[in-house]
Amino acid sequence: MFQESAALKRVRPSATLAMTQKTRELKRQGRDVLGLSAGEPDFDTPENIKEAAIRAIREGKTKYTDVDGVPELKQAIADKYERENGLHYKPGQVNVSPGGKAVIFNALMATCSPGDEVITPAPFWTSYPEMVLLAGGEPVRAPTTQENGYRLTPEALEAAITARTRWLILNSPNNPSGAVYTPEDLRALADVLARHPRVWVLTDDMYEHIIYDGMTFTSFVQAAPEMYDRTLTMNGVSKAYAMTGWRIGYAAGPEPLIAAMRKVEGQSTSNPSSIAQYAALEALTGPQDFIPERARVFEGRRDLVLSMLNQASGLSCAKPEGAFYVYPSLAPLIGKKTPAGRVIEDDETFVTELLESEDVAAVHGSAFGLGPNFRISYATSEDVLEEACRRIQRFCASLV
Repeated sequence: MFQESAALKRVRPSATLAMTQKTRELKRQGRDVLGLSAGEPDFDTPENIKEAAIRAIREGKTKYTDVDGVPELKQAIADKYERENGLHYKPGQVNVSPGGKAVIFNALMATCSPGDEVITPAPFWTSYPEMVLLAGGEPVRAPTTQENGYRLTPEALEAAITARTRWLILNSPNNPSGAVYTPEDLRALADVLARHPRVWVLTDDMYEHIIYDGMTFTSFVQAAPEMYDRTLTMNGVSKAYAMTGWRIGYAAGPEPLIAAMRKVEGQSTSNPSSIAQYAALEALTGPQDFIPERARVFEGRRDLVLSMLNQASGLSCAKPEGAFYVYPSLAPLIGKKTPAGRVIEDDETFVTELLESEDVAAVHGSAFGLGPNFRISYATSEDVLEEACRRIQRFCASLV
């Protein structure tokens, strides 16, 4: 009889991937489902990047590469950090993995021992705590509130730290809330961490270039240079360059950590796709002008969705400052009933009934560690977003 491993039994399936898969299945059945669950830009990968991949194939760059990235790509990543973030890393301090998720997984596998704790401010990307569990560690939830913009406060961080704390995972712009940390926010967190030298920081900067309202992105080490030797700065090409399926994530940090991550990668996936690496090289060194243009499109979509959701009965939606998600609270709707008599017991019931009643697919907030909320992605056309928001308004109005 098949048995899961003890490690796997601790882990839940990805709620975002499960809803995305369910949306695909319902569409194949002929349902007019509007899928707002996937964290994926609807823009296509730019042509110059595609051509670089084709050129790599034609030039025979289809063999194994160095475990954690070809030298040219690692140099381009170091140059990117210098150019855009004012951070100096040598190529030997750079890791390239098959996606940002693999970067984080490799780092946790390389550093977490049983009982080590990893702080994940809530709401968090659904995979953070599950990867901690797989690595043998214990995720620790540090709550935020809508009132403080879903940003971790120094007080909440201090309260979450124990003698067993190994990492703080900090995601800005945040998935799912869209919160962006200011230099002052980051400086205040660094002041707390100065009192706890055992705690390292893993910054997830994947949405760095999708930021709004004239805000400027600041990575953690920019605000706290003294944390350079205790920080892994992670990023990737998935969001800014619309390369989700290419599976290239990268990070820079202290050489001993990068070497340990390379060891994990060498015994798991080995190198990322050689072809995708050369596409990523073109992404980082080629034209960048389309990135702010696309960010402006996302900003317009954000404003549309924010306005329509805040007109829905029982919903309250904070203004995201980055990424391409909104994370409305539905607290006043808990306990209400659908026309069919089903009680909205929690945010998971809400998104289930929304899908059944109105064919709108969203992800329940409890999967992100903080509810009652739900997450929708506005990385799709305005026509789809308008229709989806009308359906959400109709569904909320139907609850009694």
